[in-house]
This record gives sequence, C-alpha cells and structure tokens, in this order.
Amino acid sequence: MGVWVGVRSAAPFTPTATLDDGDDRRTTASIAGRRRRPAAVVVNFKETLNREERIDSDFKLQSKDRSNAFSRRENVNGCARPTATDFLRLTRFCLSKLTIEANKFCPVPPTSVTPLMLTDAAMPLISGPVNAAAIWGFNFNNPPYIFPPPACARRKGAEPGASQEDSLSPDKDKTGRPSFASRQFFAMISINRSAFLNTNINSLGFCGISSSSSSPSQRKASGVVVLCCGNGKAGIDGKGKVRTLTLKENIDEAAILDMDSKSTVGGGVQDVYGEDQATQDQPVTPWAVTVACGYSLLRDPHHNKGLAFTEKERDAHYLRGLLPPACVSQDLQEKKIMHNLRQYQLPLHRYMSLMDLQERNQRLFYKLLIDNVEELLPIVYTPTVGEACQKYGSIFRRPQGLYISLKEKGKVLEVLKNWPEKRIQVIVVTDGERILGLGDLGCQGMGIPVGKLALYTALGGVRPSSCLPVTIDVGTNNEKLLNDEFYIGLRQKRARGEEYAELLQEFMTAVKQNYGEKVLIQFEDFANHNAFELLSKYRSSHLVFNDDIQGTASVVLAGLVASLKLLGGTLAEHTFLFLGAGEAGTGIAELIALEMSKQTKAPVEETRKKIWLVDSKGLIVSGRKESLQHFKQPWAHEHEPVDNLLDAVKAIKPTVLIGSSGVGRTFTKEVVEAMASFNEKPLILALSNPTSQSECTAEEAYTWSKGRAIFASGSPFDPVEYNGKTFVPGQANNAYIFPGFGLGLVMAGAIRVHDEMLLAASEALAAQVTQENFDNGLIYPPFSNIRKISAHIAASVAAKAYELGVATRLPQPEDLVMYAESCMYSPGYRNYR
Repeated sequence: MGVWVGVRSAAPFTPTATLDDGDDRRTTASIAGRRRRPAAVVVNFKETLNREERIDSDFKLQSKDRSNAFSRRENVNGCARPTATDFLRLTRFCLSKLTIEANKFCPVPPTSVTPLMLTDAAMPLISGPVNAAAIWGFNFNNPPYIFPPPACARRKGAEPGASQEDSLSPDKDKTGRPSFASRQFFAMISINRSAFLNTNINSLGFCGISSSSSSPSQRKASGVVVLCCGNGKAGIDGKGKVRTLTLKENIDEAAILDMDSKSTVGGGVQDVYGEDQATQDQPVTPWAVTVACGYSLLRDPHHNKGLAFTEKERDAHYLRGLLPPACVSQDLQEKKIMHNLRQYQLPLHRYMSLMDLQERNQRLFYKLLIDNVEELLPIVYTPTVGEACQKYGSIFRRPQGLYISLKEKGKVLEVLKNWPEKRIQVIVVTDGERILGLGDLGCQGMGIPVGKLALYTALGGVRPSSCLPVTIDVGTNNEKLLNDEFYIGLRQKRARGEEYAELLQEFMTAVKQNYGEKVLIQFEDFANHNAFELLSKYRSSHLVFNDDIQGTASVVLAGLVASLKLLGGTLAEHTFLFLGAGEAGTGIAELIALEMSKQTKAPVEETRKKIWLVDSKGLIVSGRKESLQHFKQPWAHEHEPVDNLLDAVKAIKPTVLIGSSGVGRTFTKEVVEAMASFNEKPLILALSNPTSQSECTAEEAYTWSKGRAIFASGSPFDPVEYNGKTFVPGQANNAYIFPGFGLGLVMAGAIRVHDEMLLAASEALAAQVTQENFDNGLIYPPFSNIRKISAHIAASVAAKAYELGVATRLPQPEDLVMYAESCMYSPGYRNYR
C-alpha cells in the first residue's frame, strides 16, 4: 500500500502543538487516532514562532525557541511558505514515531507500515499559504481500510464559514444508512491530477474504483479532488463511478466529472510536472525532486525562464537580485536569440549555441525550433549535425544522453536506472558505425540521437522528458579518432560477433524491463549488416523502428505517391532504378513493392520486378545471386550484367532515379541527360546526407535536364533560377515521417510496428501536398506546417494500430487528429505559484 498526502476540503484544522525539526523550521502538528483504525497525523503548516509547546496526546517532543526564523519568508497573511525539506523532515518524523507507537492505534505489527509515497498533492502545502490540513495516512495491510477520515463532510446547503459541528449531517437514506452526501469523508487533492488519476488507482490502495467511459478528449485541464468516504473507500456515486470534483474556490456538486483513471496526456506519457493538463494561464509548481527556487531554479533547464520571470515569481521563488530588473516576454527572448544566431558565420557555431540554449532553457529552445523550423532544421540536424559528430569530442560539454559501452556489460539495467527521467516513451539508439554518409564515428555519433529526439519534440510534440538518447559504444575502426586525444569513446577496435550481440541483447532486455512493453526503440545509423539483423530479430518482441530502413522508405514513398499528380499514371506503371543497395535503398524498394502490391493486388514478388538496384559492382542481376548479401537477393532479376550506373540507366530506361549510395556526385551530367532523353519529367531523388554526399545538387539536376526534372534531396538546397524561372527543390527528409510516426505509436499505446503503419504514414504525408505545392514543382509540403502534418500522420498510424489490434490505449478517441494535436508538447512558459 503506502502513504498518501492529501488536503482536507473543510475548514482549517486548529493545531495544538509545535514541532521543531532541527533546521529553524517549525510546523504545528496534532496526532489523531483511534483504536482499530490506522494512525494518521494532521498537520497544519501555519507558523507559531517564539513559543514553546509540546505535542499532546501520545507523542511528547519539546520544541525549542527560535527567533524570527521565518520572518523573511512570511507573506501578507503571516503564514510562511514551507519548503520541500520541511515537508520531508516532518514526514520522516511522523513515520518514525507512528512506527513505534503503531500498536496504540491499530492492532497490527509495526513492521506492516510501508514506505512513504509522495505525490503532487503536496504542492498546495509547499507553494503558498495553507488554509487546510494535510493528512498523512499510514496504510496497514490488515484490516483493509485506508485512512481514518476527518470529520469534514459538509452538509448540502451549509453556509460558508459554518462550524465543523454544523457541517456534519446525520441525514440517512431510505435504507437507514447515511446518505453519500452526509457520510464523513475527506478529500485527496491533486493539483494536476497526475498523482492518482493517471495511474492505476487500485494499486494505490483504493477500493471499488471503476473506470469512466469518458473519452480522452473530455478531460478538463483543472485540479481534481477525489472524495474518500468514512468506510475507507473512495467516494462512489449511485452508478458505481468514482466521485470526483474539479478544484475550485468553493467545491460544489455541479463540478462533478467522471474521469478515466487510466487516461493520460502527451501521447500516453504521464504528465509528471502537470504542465500539459493545466491551461496555459493556470499556475503550476516547478516541481522536480524538490521545489526548485532561487539559484537552482535558474540552473534547471526544465523550469528556467531567464528574464521572463515575473515580479511575483521573483518574490515567490527567491530570485530577487539573481536577475537583472528587466522582465521580458518569451517572444522577445526568441527574437534576441535568433538575432544572435544569425551573427554566426559557421553553422557549427550556431549548432553549439543552440545546444547551450537547450541545456539552460528547454522551453525557449523548443519554441525557437518550432517557430523557425525551416531555418534551424539544417542546424540541429543534417547537414550540420554531421560536422558536429565529427568534432563531438572537441565540442562536448555536458552529457545529453546515456553512453553504454562494453565496460557496462552486465550492468546495463543499472545504467538505465541512472537516467533521471523514469517514464521514457521514445529511445533513439545508435552504435555510431554508419553516421549519415560519414562512416564510423564511434561514440561521437551521440549527436544523431540527440538531434533526432529534438525533432521528436519540436516536430512531433513528444514531451522531452519522455525521450532518451543512447549510444552503444563498442569501439571504432576509425584510426583518426583512435589517435585523437579529444576522442570521448572507447579506444579499441570495434567489437563484433558474439560480444556485440550479447551487449545489444542485454540492452534490449533491460529497456523492456525498465520501461515496459510500449517504449519505442528507434535504431539509427547502424551498419547494414547489423541494421537488418537487429530489426529482424526484435521486431516481433519489441516496439522497434529503423529510421534508415523504414523511415526513409516511408518518406520517399510519400514523395512518389504525391509525384503521380505531376507524372501521371500509377506506381505500377513506372520503373524505378536505385543507386545504392544498402539498408536505405532496399528498405525504400521493399515499401514501394508493398504499396504496388496493395494497389494492384499482385504478389509482392511480382511487383519487385519493376524495381532495379545498382550497387558498387553494378546492376544486381540473377547471375550474381550466389554472391549477394541476403537483403539484396530479392532484387536480383534476369538481365545481362551491367557494370556502371550510366549503362544501367540506358538499359533499364527508368522513369524514377533514386540515389541512396552515400557517395557524392554520382549522378553525373551524362546520367541526368540520359534520364531526360526518354522522360518528359524525369523524377530524380538524391537522398544521401549530408549535402557533401548528395548524388547531385539541385542546380545540376535542373540545369542538365533543362528545367524539366522533378527534384528532391535528403539535405536542403537553395532555390535555383533557370531560364528566368525559379525552382524550389523539395527535401525528402525523414523528419517528415518519424516524429509523427512515433507520436502515433505512443498515443495509441502500440506494442508492435507493422509495414501497414508505414504505408499509412506515407499516404497521410502525400495527402498534405497542396495544389499550390504542385504548381511550384514540389512533391513535399513545406516544413512550416510540420506540426499539422505530424498530427495527421500520427492519427493515421494510430488508426492503423487500432485496426491491426496492436493498440493498448483504449477506448480509441473519436477524432484522432484532434487528439494528436491535444497530446503535443507546448513550449510556452508556464506561470509559477
């Protein structure tokens, strides 16, 4: 069971004695208890200074005289603001005393007292003047009741300010039992409801609680009071539902809501800080391990607002003198940061500045990224993140994720528990062997998971506290890094075989054990041989997703589906030629084949024949099948051997040319001109990242095709002017897909990823391309609308998860798009009490 902290809903309890906790902190306390009931302590935090009193009843403790200990903390009502330390010290005292004296109140052994569970119900006690009493209820295993309820039930129609005796009603119902309205009860208060409405209430010791049928969209952003009757059970109405009230100045019957005890927000992630359940103007408490205040509040990136702290907040949280006197808005802060960023000449310097901002003011960082996504996306992700990874050892300042190396083998679960956030929903993990097109960067590949998860939050609205970047360090074969004195990883050759597999197995097992079945694990930038094996091995037992294989495939398929409005025909009527037969190339090819099979009802083995791949040894044909890796073999078709890309283009005559080779400038002038010679509008996708590794530039594609090409790339290119016409190149960036895809999985509580979900994501993205975009030659929508796009993708993915029966968050919301938008993290500043 455990110990709950609550607040009475009736008039203040008058304290009878003073407790000195040994740290110039005084709180008044009275001990209440009856035989055959669990012991309880009623505590009022109103200060009584310069007095010597003792606790009456069974506990004796002499207090000491302290002078003006709290004078600097008193507010206009003369009541000091207790700190979290006060709260914990008093609780420890009560726990120890009640353990010793337990048999005086309840005929059970003292060992039955269970550890303390603190909830956010402590917030009203800590954050301001207290006009109600706090209840520490000590649960015992036997007899099966919870708290001795204070006599605080208020009769219907009782006048405000009536005495406690006048508030009690002996009214009975027709059966002779006390009616619900007149039963003695007390109130458990949760300011943001996360303490007991977003968890399994039954596991916390409540009895008789049934889930409400209200949909997630019916949740209100307000505090909630759960009524607990005198029989030790939660208040139950005539229909068997939990009796709950919204928290108002005067609690009234009209405020009753039926709440779903299992409902959550933020895409299924429990709202630890109460930020998403509150309205934008509703105050919240900067609650961490303790209530953050003073200098520590300014150093906490979750709650720091810099100069945006108001005058009232500066007084309440001891910030006077720690900040300049000016108070500015978040919008003005954003304007200043953008101005400063634009002064930097090098993209890497902008990247470092943004990472510094993320480490000191998280909300401002995400607001900056959301409002300026098209300008900042190339900075926080490709292409700049590639350079950042190459120099990560030199620019490393503070850890932004977990590093799991061979040194931690056998202790991976312990390492995961070292991460401060416990409710993780999305993990991006890499082993650094194939970072973008830059090769083996070892431990310095951490920049990729950090960047991906920043986009999960900014573009997909997944709460940052639920994201975890991980790097698996098994060494590196990059001699330059091994000889670099600033390299931050293991200085050894990369582990292979059984040693590698055992570490990954331990990691996957520990993740599931620590975070549960529904945590999304995204594999990122693993080498081909490991990427396919890991995806195949764990997709049936874990919620896994490989962005290089599946994410890239989904975004490319979306572009192809959208481009049909410009090219005409169906997918099955086109021929596709790939340069690159690695995890990206084969992943895209397979998803295209699946989509064609879905449209034509033909076997996927048949639709694969419309897709050809070229690797480093030439066209993949059946004559090479015995020497091919297993993931290339399905693409070995009957054809004469062809040694190079140009000859393959001339032989196959594709309508679509896709580059995923990771080798720059391989779409030469001859190749592009050949594509334009037999296609009126050749579709050319140069997908390799970063920009330096792109198969061709936008200018080259438009110029060599005489302005007839439809072009998109993996990294961004500037608009190109040709023959008086301006061409805006599209960007086939995975950032279109994976943030919304992940949000959809999380908000549905999916436990597995199926290919049908990827197809649904592609179709949802293609549907967001407008006619105006087509008129400008674009096959992808602008990133300025990315949050709306992500909401539609999330809704489509979640709908498919419900259809396939792999969604666990029930019931399904009626409007999934609206629900996805409501789940998205908002970076606006919150008002603090």
